[in-house]
Amino acid sequence: MNGPHTHFRAPADHFLNRELSLLAFNRRVLAQAADARVPLLERLRFLCIVSSNLDEFFEIRVAGLKEQIKLGGQSTGFDGMPPHDVFRRVTREAHALIAEQYSLLNQTILPALAAEGIRFFKRATWTPEQANWIRDFFFREVMPVLTPIGLDPAHPFPRVLNKSLNFAVELEGRDAFGRAGGAAIVQAPRALPRVIQLPKELTGVDWGFVFLSSILHRHVGELFAGMNILGCYQFRVTRNSDLWVDDEEVKNLRTALQGELPQRHFGDAVRLEVADNCSETMADFLLQQFGLESADLYRVPGIVNLVRLMSVPDRVERPDLKYAPFQPGLPKAITKRPQIFDVMRREDVLLHHPFQSFAPVIQMLEQAADDPNVVAIKMTVYRTGTDSVLLQHLVRAAQKGKEVTVVVELMARFDEEANLNIAARLEEVGAHVVYGVFGYKTHAKMLMVLRREEGGYRRYIHLGTGNYHPRTTRFYTDFGLLTCNEEIAADVNEVFKQLTGLGKAGALKHLWQAPFTLHDNMIAAIRAETAAAKAGGKGQITAKMNSLLEPEVIEALYEASQAGVQIDLMVRGVCALRPGVKGLSDNIRVRSVIGRFLEHHRIFHFHANGEDKVYLGSADWMERNFFRRIEVVFPVLEPRLKRRVLKEGLRLYLHDNSQSWDMDKDGQYAIHPSRRIRACAQEALLALMAAED
Repeated sequence: MNGPHTHFRAPADHFLNRELSLLAFNRRVLAQAADARVPLLERLRFLCIVSSNLDEFFEIRVAGLKEQIKLGGQSTGFDGMPPHDVFRRVTREAHALIAEQYSLLNQTILPALAAEGIRFFKRATWTPEQANWIRDFFFREVMPVLTPIGLDPAHPFPRVLNKSLNFAVELEGRDAFGRAGGAAIVQAPRALPRVIQLPKELTGVDWGFVFLSSILHRHVGELFAGMNILGCYQFRVTRNSDLWVDDEEVKNLRTALQGELPQRHFGDAVRLEVADNCSETMADFLLQQFGLESADLYRVPGIVNLVRLMSVPDRVERPDLKYAPFQPGLPKAITKRPQIFDVMRREDVLLHHPFQSFAPVIQMLEQAADDPNVVAIKMTVYRTGTDSVLLQHLVRAAQKGKEVTVVVELMARFDEEANLNIAARLEEVGAHVVYGVFGYKTHAKMLMVLRREEGGYRRYIHLGTGNYHPRTTRFYTDFGLLTCNEEIAADVNEVFKQLTGLGKAGALKHLWQAPFTLHDNMIAAIRAETAAAKAGGKGQITAKMNSLLEPEVIEALYEASQAGVQIDLMVRGVCALRPGVKGLSDNIRVRSVIGRFLEHHRIFHFHANGEDKVYLGSADWMERNFFRRIEVVFPVLEPRLKRRVLKEGLRLYLHDNSQSWDMDKDGQYAIHPSRRIRACAQEALLALMAAED
């Protein structure tokens, strides 16, 4: 099967709802913010991560639901729940989750921070000295960039940017032109900081902050001279941010995307957040302006954008309130030899981030750029960052005359603009930039260096489960494989040929590739375990991923369970499979690990009659990964490295009783019961591979 299963249908009660499962994941993240064992500033960071996750949830998932409802769609997901019902349940759960989030912030985290000398000063508590400093700041830094907009027939309601901070102001009186007051909108430019630090001598604490929203609220009258301010309310609107490009009409993906990106800020509204002091009249007025219903209104007791607090842990120099720093380790083979290609010729190297450094990958590209024997470099870019050191090495390689080919995924969600800039920079220096295959996101993580050596050319390969983004490698768990295995290198070369040229897909010896063989091979591997169990042998599957949604894989796992295959799944986020259902999935266990690092690697282990087949990749068990993306899943062939993956990536996590949540058949999660001896996979991996900073 080389396409999605449009006619596949299984009983609806076999599946859990995707949107509700995603909200359940955010509850587990919020639990980190509530956990007193987590350092205080890290708890604040987790609280902010929940807000960031929810923003994307509304921008993409809720926006999609609303679109379905608007178009009158009655189609359901595999769980059988109609869009209207999903939206009602999602709305109820989201309101409850956000209420808990603000309660935790106001009643627990902010008081605990204040006790540590980290205070956020509210308007009502400002001393005269603080008020004077803030007033000077307003007139010097804030007022010059504000443009108040009075609402009347000549000034319609302004276009409000997605997720921007705004104020709705109720006024009375008459202005210089005799116009009667009513309402006005004040938009806070994104250039202004949302959290401002006050001088220590004014606060009596080491770290005193005030919110931009408080400053604007106090001084909003300065923008409407002679008018009486009846009310001032901060608000924020979240909009549909999913980009859509018509594959039948588009002639140039890059040009089409450049035209589409600016509209992301002004998509259909899907959520309105207001401060809890907002009047009913103003709330109703705003809902009407944005075409929203009362269910879309979220009243919050505090600032309307908690993501803005994300900068505070980095700004506050209190290492005792943060996770202990560490220095990522290096494999011994790398430390012994300075030349990465010498190391790779001798042995395959497995890197386990963030416990081990990403530096060898950077080193590989850096040495390739400078090595006169290197003739070509090929690489995929999904997310890397515009200031990436990897980009600098690619640019330098192209400037030195190497054949540099980069497959840039322009449709990497929320990284489209950065990737457009990367593409332009590479083209400026003569690199070949291609955008993969239209209609399929290039999600595979591949780097290939072609080097002229005695006897011909040799290909050096890096394959990874995570992005080529040096910053995220410090807090995402991922595996990377450095190898010059000729058969794997030939497979990687074949995939690059597909991405840059035209022609039939050639057969691959080791890699499983989406959209061609990955789904079929994964199903076949599951069924092989089923057959082994039915024949009286041992059937065992252990897999780790971000999301599990694809129904045929789920049904194959159910069949395996019924045959007696023991299945352990570690799914960090969304999971539609129901574990532990009598007669259906008795032998399936699902857990989710949430901790200091974002669990990101995808690992697939099949017992295979004692052969222990182990695969790594960047593909989750989702329809999009199997059928709408270009993915590669690669085997770990070297026995020593295979044992490392089984230990570090799977077994330590299966024994985790500190950050592990067990899932039940209804999609509810409970923290894994802790035994007398505490086991934490991430801490164990830090102790095993990383050095203290």
